Amino acid sequence: MPQDLATAATNLDAAPTAGEAANTHAAARMPRGLVALLAVASGATVANLYYIQPLLNTVAHALGVSDGTAGLLVTCAQVGYVAGLAFLVPLGDIMERRRLISTILLGTAVALAVCAAAPSFAVLAAALLGAGALSVVAQIVVPLASTLAGPEERGQVVGTVMSGLLVGILSARTLAGLIAQLGGWRLVFALAAAAMLVLSLTLWRMLPAMPQAEPVRYRTALRSVLALIAREPVLRQRMALGALGFGCFSVLWTSIAFLLGAHPYGYDEAVIGLFGLAGAAGALIAPVAGRLTDQGRGRFALGGFLATLLVSWGLLALGKSSLIALIVGIVVLDLGVQGAQISNQAAIYRLHAQARSRLTTAYMVSIFLGGIIGSTLSTTLYAADGWSAVCWLGAGLSTLALLVFGITWRVGHEAPSGQSIVDQARA
Repeated sequence: MPQDLATAATNLDAAPTAGEAANTHAAARMPRGLVALLAVASGATVANLYYIQPLLNTVAHALGVSDGTAGLLVTCAQVGYVAGLAFLVPLGDIMERRRLISTILLGTAVALAVCAAAPSFAVLAAALLGAGALSVVAQIVVPLASTLAGPEERGQVVGTVMSGLLVGILSARTLAGLIAQLGGWRLVFALAAAAMLVLSLTLWRMLPAMPQAEPVRYRTALRSVLALIAREPVLRQRMALGALGFGCFSVLWTSIAFLLGAHPYGYDEAVIGLFGLAGAAGALIAPVAGRLTDQGRGRFALGGFLATLLVSWGLLALGKSSLIALIVGIVVLDLGVQGAQISNQAAIYRLHAQARSRLTTAYMVSIFLGGIIGSTLSTTLYAADGWSAVCWLGAGLSTLALLVFGITWRVGHEAPSGQSIVDQARA
């Protein structure tokens, strides 16, 4: 291992943060109201990435650009998000998190307000780039929830907060389309900006102050992300499985609009957007997946969730001509994706309590890149051979995930909650 990674790795074994240490000795469980607030915050912030997608045609006409050019706005939001994952999320391990979250949310509100008032395409693109980068607050909130939760409830709390994130992803398109029909596309971003402002003030009031007991330099924190990947086989395993699972998610949601807009369905954009609500049923599995992980059965549950992904593609293939099969397939796929996601994150958060934001950076960058690859392949294959090719792609990714899981089964052995594999070796 290079010297800089070795130095960064040494810092991973520092004492837990003050917030973590305080929570370890606390007898009280995390308040349900705070869990719900963090779930809402996760969903509302990640939704900022997806508001633009159903508005592209309207924005293109309003700003005088082609549909192809307008499509670059989605890329701007995605590029900004990846940058935020890489460079902002690690701040969650080196700064006081209540102040960090509230400050970033204020910045997000400003960026979205600029989107609402953008006089030109260039200004809107730049504002979406900024809004995408700042919307990674969701990925700071999730490890914060893990830290605030007690060891016996950590998986369930993370599952509940992640369910809010999934609902935000799946409902954003529907919400944006409905609001735009009522008041225009600028109103979507104006309301989103107001929501970020309210969240900033609410979280500042409701979250406890959690100073870091052992401050870490920013450059060291960034280097230590690579150190974590190099030294933690569980993290590498879950990064691979997460990328394949989210790749399946993107394969479905990138091409389903093409299927629903063509024969035999022929639905318009408003109806197509409503299908996102079927996927939101996947949020119901999150607390269950979390409880299974808390009970030490996360590995077995993960295998079941990955098998569920594979089954879903058979149903989705039938959905080419059957609406019922399509809807059931959407629900089953999202159950599998969400369940696997919770199992993965609960497992990596057991590795290093003081590095959960950096663990999140490594994991989320990998799954987002998997999503981009899945989305690109889905579009290409649909254009070449239609819905059947898309379903074969999804089934292939699901099969590969099961193979990776089988090959790395022993790597997935779960440490007791709150204990790292380094700690086990020392015991």
